[in-house]
Amino acid sequence: MRESAAERHDRLLALVRERGSARVSDLAGLLGVSPVTVRRDVEALSERGLLDRVHGSVSWPRDAAAPAADPAGGPVIGLIAPSATYYFAEVIRGAHEAAARAGARLVLRISDYRPEEDRARAEGLLASGADGLLIAPAWRGAEDQAAYGDWMAGLPVPTVLLERTPAPGSPLDGLDRVCSDHRHGVLLAVRHLVGLGHGTPLLVARADSPTALAVRSGYEDALAVLGHTGAPAMIGTSGPEVDPARFDAAVREVRDAVISGRAASALVHNDVDAIHLVQRLSDLGVRVPEDLAVIAYDDEVAALGDIPLTAVSPPKRHIGRCATELLISRLGSGQDEDEPGRHLALLPRLRVRASTTR
Repeated sequence: MRESAAERHDRLLALVRERGSARVSDLAGLLGVSPVTVRRDVEALSERGLLDRVHGSVSWPRDAAAPAADPAGGPVIGLIAPSATYYFAEVIRGAHEAAARAGARLVLRISDYRPEEDRARAEGLLASGADGLLIAPAWRGAEDQAAYGDWMAGLPVPTVLLERTPAPGSPLDGLDRVCSDHRHGVLLAVRHLVGLGHGTPLLVARADSPTALAVRSGYEDALAVLGHTGAPAMIGTSGPEVDPARFDAAVREVRDAVISGRAASALVHNDVDAIHLVQRLSDLGVRVPEDLAVIAYDDEVAALGDIPLTAVSPPKRHIGRCATELLISRLGSGQDEDEPGRHLALLPRLRVRASTTR
């Protein structure tokens, strides 16, 4: 994917801020672009007061510690998200709504699920005058947090994490955060399927995102809560667009479980995978919901399938709203040492549709 000018500016600002000053020719090599491109970027950034230019070099402005004021007079809030589509589109919309109500300006940066880019995005936002940050790190698993996460604990402005739960006891565990309670969402789904008399449901899930991992963990907890003590009936998949062969194998594993009588229901993460699964199962002679009741997790496009899918709906827009309101309250109160940090967990809901009703 081609890097945008805004993303390149973020990287350039991060490099200069880290070094204090740098030669334009050196920046071209570090950024992997031509000297002409860097000179053009430096000119644009210096005109905005974000860099100082001196004889072929650039330096960090002496007064950069003071955030630039927003023309409207309200605070500037930086938001870093791994994507602006699918799940996070609603989170961003909620954050924008809350910022607008408070008279704040929201500035968005997208990491494209590259955790190594999160820090540069934050540096760029700070250089542009952000008074506080909302960050949904681009982690896919615990290894990404360990490799790319600790720097967030040292940010000089109030920071709220979105939809990410750091490892207990880690430097980030003391940050404010607002997350969906995915364990509760999975419990809603499993309890609904068990209540319909389907026995232990299958879980068909990826393992390539914090939400996917939370759904897997929540599934095991839900079975324990409901007294299903056998080994979890979990089928791993990478999704049809990532690994078609593995996804096809997962579909056939589900088909075999239905035919053998081992399963009559399934929870599938995410919506897109669930829609593909239902389509493939139909080709193999398995009917939904007659042979297999299906619940999707995310509720982004679940209602749009040939058979509208029952789905767990995390409160995505409310995550954005609550996180923004929390950050604005921090900006209003300043760094009050007596103010406790907050870990807010918002509860998903279950939207019942045709895929679990006969």
